[in-house]
Amino acid sequence: MKSFLYIPVISAALLMSSCSKFLEKTPLDSVNSSNFWQTEDDAIAAVNGAYQPLQWPKLYNLRMWTTDIWAGNSVTGAGGGTDGIETQDISNFVTTTDNAAALDIWRGPAPGILRCNLILQNVPGMKIDESLRNRIVGEAQFLRAHYYFILVQLFGDVPLITEPQTPSDDLRPARTAKAKVYELIIDDLTKAIANLPARSQYSGSDIGRASKGAAIGMLMKVYLTLGNYQKVVDLYTQLNGLGYALNANYSDNFSPSAKNSIESLFEVQYYGKTNYSFWDNENQASWVSTFTGPRNSDFVGGGYGWNHPTQEFVNAYEGGDTRKDKTILYAGCPDFDGKVYKSSYSSTGFNVRKFLVPKDVSADYDTNPSNWVVLRFADVLLMYAEALNELNRGNEAQAASSGINAGGPLNRVRNRAGLTDVSGLNKDALREKILHERRMELAFEGHRWFDLVRVNNGQYGLNFLHSIGKSNATEKHLLLPIPQKERDANPNLSQNKDY
Repeated sequence: MKSFLYIPVISAALLMSSCSKFLEKTPLDSVNSSNFWQTEDDAIAAVNGAYQPLQWPKLYNLRMWTTDIWAGNSVTGAGGGTDGIETQDISNFVTTTDNAAALDIWRGPAPGILRCNLILQNVPGMKIDESLRNRIVGEAQFLRAHYYFILVQLFGDVPLITEPQTPSDDLRPARTAKAKVYELIIDDLTKAIANLPARSQYSGSDIGRASKGAAIGMLMKVYLTLGNYQKVVDLYTQLNGLGYALNANYSDNFSPSAKNSIESLFEVQYYGKTNYSFWDNENQASWVSTFTGPRNSDFVGGGYGWNHPTQEFVNAYEGGDTRKDKTILYAGCPDFDGKVYKSSYSSTGFNVRKFLVPKDVSADYDTNPSNWVVLRFADVLLMYAEALNELNRGNEAQAASSGINAGGPLNRVRNRAGLTDVSGLNKDALREKILHERRMELAFEGHRWFDLVRVNNGQYGLNFLHSIGKSNATEKHLLLPIPQKERDANPNLSQNKDY
């Protein structure tokens, strides 16, 4: 399927759009705040720009998938020494307030939030096709909620900015209580559900945009995080009629030839070929194959050797789990693209396999066209199973499967992995089984850390981290520090406890 291109043409103009004094003398053949918000093309270009920060290394092209390293599924690997030191420090729970990854993630959503705020301020009043206007507003609501959901989970209280700022505004806002941030997220996603079309209504270059299903699935994840399990179940009922299903082949979730598949609710889009530097924000090539490819192996274009799975993670696979050979590389595993894997390629003896792209698809380090899957139906099924169990409806969560598209939600996911049905587990045992299934099904996709810190107010995560030898992980490490650079620039920003 064809994915759409996020257009950066107006980004500089958007950042200046509130500064009318500087724009009064701009020629009318230039993009500015007084002549921009006029046509359908203007509105589409604006919302395309609001997606773009998701693609950047500050978010999904690097930082979000490295959260699995923090979560103990893997170690940084890379070139050793100080290579990736900021990720090493977070995963070893010695994070300081000058950590570069924390600064990246703090800053990463800001351009997207600004662009969404501009859309929500200007597009509702535009005289354009009503269905298109509603869709673009819904896209901005979905994206703003998504950006804030990233921030609130990782930092707790964050400044809540819902309108474009002008020079007369307080440009040094304090942090807003996370409960208020979640109120905005829920409100935005609820409105997005009403405004967005179903995925099936998109075609051509619009495939991959936020859809009604994406907004429902994201709101499910928000309510799961907040422990509102009945809302999760109710939303699943809404989602279930929208045509999503598990791919028969697990690997199709990550293949560049199967982007935006029937299992996908939302993906960050890349098309691979780029006229920009690989290291620039405007780059349109995914980093993940380049970064996680085994070092010195010639398996993929690049091969920087990040993200080495741990022995403990590998041991967690159940016998017969077909996801193992599709997720990791290990000595004796099936060859990759005709190449034999050697344990010497990794500091742990393992590498991540699921995101690697053969050289006949991506010959160089800067040509990978793979999308990053943010939310897929297997995740939804496991959220639904968890919510059912917490509502004392565990028998429904572990009902027998009859193939991957019928039966209890937990066992449908297990069925695709070649595993037998789970049955008869009590509430506590089933909770552990579902969380284990989430770990294996969604491995290295950037979900495990958020599961660790949300269950039992993070105590689940601390218990797990201590069990794998990370005894210095404490309650303070459930959140990242507010970057000192940001606090120096804005003294109204308080610091998270004990940093």
